[in-house]
Amino acid sequence: MNGKHSREITVAGALALLLLALGILAPNFYDLQPLLSRTTSQMPALVAAIGITLVIITRQIDISIGAQFSMCGVVAGVVAAAGFPLPVAVLAAVGTGVVMGAFNGVLIAWLGLPSIVVTLATMVTWNELLRLWQQGRLMTLPDGFQWFGLSQATGQGIVIAVAVALLVSAAWTMKHLAAGRHVYAVGTDAEAARLAGINPKWTTFGVFVLMGALAGIASVLNLVQSPQVQPNAGDGLELKVIAAAVVGGVAITGGRGNLWGVLLGLLLLANVNPALTHFHQPPYWERAIQGLVILLAVVADGMKRTKKATA
Repeated sequence: MNGKHSREITVAGALALLLLALGILAPNFYDLQPLLSRTTSQMPALVAAIGITLVIITRQIDISIGAQFSMCGVVAGVVAAAGFPLPVAVLAAVGTGVVMGAFNGVLIAWLGLPSIVVTLATMVTWNELLRLWQQGRLMTLPDGFQWFGLSQATGQGIVIAVAVALLVSAAWTMKHLAAGRHVYAVGTDAEAARLAGINPKWTTFGVFVLMGALAGIASVLNLVQSPQVQPNAGDGLELKVIAAAVVGGVAITGGRGNLWGVLLGLLLLANVNPALTHFHQPPYWERAIQGLVILLAVVADGMKRTKKATA
């Protein structure tokens, strides 16, 4: 087994086994429309997972993703409900995400504060602001917003196409462009990267801004799938995407990982809930399993580093 891609191969094998078991024990699992709906519902998480992957590769963390996602969705919903066209709502969501990402980036990159502390604080702040603002109210979106004003099948196709295009673009950038190499270099050794002419502060700041922008795009892809805005739409998203990244082989200590592994990790975790449903198990096991796989992946990375250090 190729050691460089051992995690991806392991996750791909586990995913294949799970899909095979579902195919045998729950044949209707592969019915076209439910399969398309399940795939579409995971696309916002895929877009958010791209952002968290870049953040983790730079040896940082952002646990405010879910709060950013919720805030961007509410802002876009308010703009749409006020009568503005869809492109304006999209810009409002992305702009809101950029501002929140820049706020995190300034505190982390320029003031040198720990990302876990900063993003924990901003997560609570954004969530409490949303609670005070919306007070749990559901907001009905105007006609023509759901599925971009098109048919459901076309809307689902657009959601999937946008998410896949972002994934392919980000994976290509990380592999072939200097910006991607800078992200890996800063996560591997920030001081060595600085001596090589890379600015770690600007790189870290840029990654957090990009994380915010992607949270905004993800919120819109989620928003068009429902006739209403849910202020708590991002609850638990941070756990899901961090789990997908870590399970997919992104080192929590930075400097290693790729987006194709993250895609496999997300697909594996995304099929846990349907599996629980088909096998008549309580759905609340999903988050417990996500937490467990994060723990197992971190322990596996720790054992791998220890083995390498003592070799």
